[in-house]
Amino acid sequence: MQYQDPDDLAKQCAEHMWANDAMSQKMGMQIIAVSQGNATLSMRISKDMLNGHQTCHGGQLFSLADSAFAFACNSQNQAAVAANCMIDFIRPAFADDLLTATASVVNQGKRSGLYHIKIHNQDNDLIVIFRGNSARINRPVLPISQS
Repeated sequence: MQYQDPDDLAKQCAEHMWANDAMSQKMGMQIIAVSQGNATLSMRISKDMLNGHQTCHGGQLFSLADSAFAFACNSQNQAAVAANCMIDFIRPAFADDLLTATASVVNQGKRSGLYHIKIHNQDNDLIVIFRGNSARINRPVLPISQS
């Protein structure tokens, strides 16, 4: 199957991945936008995502950033996984905050890529800066049709 529009291909990859991504769905994430090398996801912080300080647990924030990273780095129908990730927690998020993670490609080579992800709350306060290195695993994201 040949795609004329790279952003259409990115959306098809995201739809396929989303259908198989039980964790992101269970956490209440939603895909807002996907294009080649980019993805935007949102998630509302529920009370069961809070730590002992009554702020959003860092693992929940990491998961949101990681999911946005995954949709961005798989957007060219080249399956990729995380090779390395770094996260900076800038400020806390709280129950009922609506967080938006925006992932964008910095560089995508033949085998490895670098992506930056920022998470903001509903007031546009920066919550997280995340950097992800991806590694392509030599297969397509979309199933190969049998024609």
